[in-house]
Amino acid sequence: APYAPYDALLLLSFGGPEGPDDVVPFLENVTRGRGIPRERLEEVGQHYYLFDGVSPINAQNRRLLGALRTDFAEHGLDLPVYWGNRNWAPYLTDALREIAKDGRRRVLTLATSAYASYSGCRQYRENLAESLAALEAEGLRPPEVDKLRHYFNHPGFLEPVIDGVLDALAQLPEGVRERAHLAFTTHSIPTAAADTSGPAAAHGDGGAYVAEHLDVARLVADAVRERTGTAREWRLVYQSRSGPPQVPWLEPDICDHLEELHGRGAPGAVMVPIGFVSDHMEVLYDLDTEARARAEELGLPVARSATVGADPRFAAAVRELVLERAASERGERPERCALGALGPSHDVCPVGCCPARTPRPAAAGAPE
Repeated sequence: APYAPYDALLLLSFGGPEGPDDVVPFLENVTRGRGIPRERLEEVGQHYYLFDGVSPINAQNRRLLGALRTDFAEHGLDLPVYWGNRNWAPYLTDALREIAKDGRRRVLTLATSAYASYSGCRQYRENLAESLAALEAEGLRPPEVDKLRHYFNHPGFLEPVIDGVLDALAQLPEGVRERAHLAFTTHSIPTAAADTSGPAAAHGDGGAYVAEHLDVARLVADAVRERTGTAREWRLVYQSRSGPPQVPWLEPDICDHLEELHGRGAPGAVMVPIGFVSDHMEVLYDLDTEARARAEELGLPVARSATVGADPRFAAAVRELVLERAASERGERPERCALGALGPSHDVCPVGCCPARTPRPAAAGAPE
């Protein structure tokens, strides 16, 4: 089979509540071990209650699961696709248990995070190690697990983003459209985590996390210029900051950036959530609710472009990445598709890649 030596694909995501009663237990899972008081979780939970306690991430993942299965079937790939989450049902350990009981021996993992960082890569690998250890403790033979490379610069991820920006520009009033700014947005993380993101060679000011996002922003801005004939000002900005105010996080925040744009007379902006694979609470609340409200107060016209979600081009990109990795594992030298200045990412996370504050075992990387 073209996907040998693999016999399963695991879609690994963050998870989200599916109703009001799930919200606080879900947030307890997310923040476990950090000693965050329940009152604070109730406060954060308010964002979810605005949407009846339902995060859109699960519905998005069901759609992505469907898109992957459809694409695989259309291309004759008889590769089963499983789904497990880190913080809510269906849980990762349950998915891996099902994989083991189905007799699957070698699994490729697609994480719904396109970039290098502790929370976007290494933490998923730590969760994999924890779940595999749990299966072993149950007396099951855990499968061998690998992780697909970062796909931020794969055309199948970028093309839907570019189309999303063009659609969002079309939503702006005609007089605003021509000179509208592009605000590329991603999850803010502590600057210390950003500086040590990616392999050790990439560590430094913002690390691989910032470099990869800047590369995507540049690629998208260039493509939008080519397709509209207009060069637009753009900037990489951040959202969804949490944590104590004395700890430095990546800035500027999207709301501060919108104020700055308004202050210097920008006619409008498109918010482009390049850091997120699908619409989830950070997109619905921090952009569609909070940032939009700030823009309205300022009288600044804004539109928000779509995330990649379950776009068939993204599903096709995942299939290409699966076949590419399988060929590499068989000792072949497949063509590795990537746009931009950074080239294709590593297949196997090296030692020292996105280190944790507290070292924990991690699966699907170089042996430590």
